[in-house]
Amino acid sequence: HYQAAGVPLVVFAGQEYGTGSSRDWAAKGASLLGIKAVIAESFERIHRSNLVGMGVLPLQFKEGTNAATLDLDGDEIFDIVGLEGGEIAPRQDVTLRIRRQGAEDQDVPVTLRIDTPIEIEYYRHGGILPFVLRQLITESA
Repeated sequence: HYQAAGVPLVVFAGQEYGTGSSRDWAAKGASLLGIKAVIAESFERIHRSNLVGMGVLPLQFKEGTNAATLDLDGDEIFDIVGLEGGEIAPRQDVTLRIRRQGAEDQDVPVTLRIDTPIEIEYYRHGGILPFVLRQLITESA
């Protein structure tokens, strides 16, 4: 439904999101489903990196905040504020803006879990594969 309507998806998760086997396939699946961001209490290290490699934005709640404390009902619209200018830094703070019909917007601080400069480049290109392909095209031109 959302994919057909062109609505990007967001996943809310608990602690150690991505723990278990098949972490690389889990990140690929998230990307193929149209998930643009995962907002979690914490991430399993390798899965977090795999999400970035697939162009999915990992965001981490600040201590004391989680999906349950946000009182979500499923009708919200979410924006990520603080990435618009193109200047992204590893682990920078950004804002999750929650829009509810008939209510004031709620701004929730979260941490961008793109942890290294090369991961920033991967994310800017939409993932590792588009990054590498663009590098190869540039080198052959």
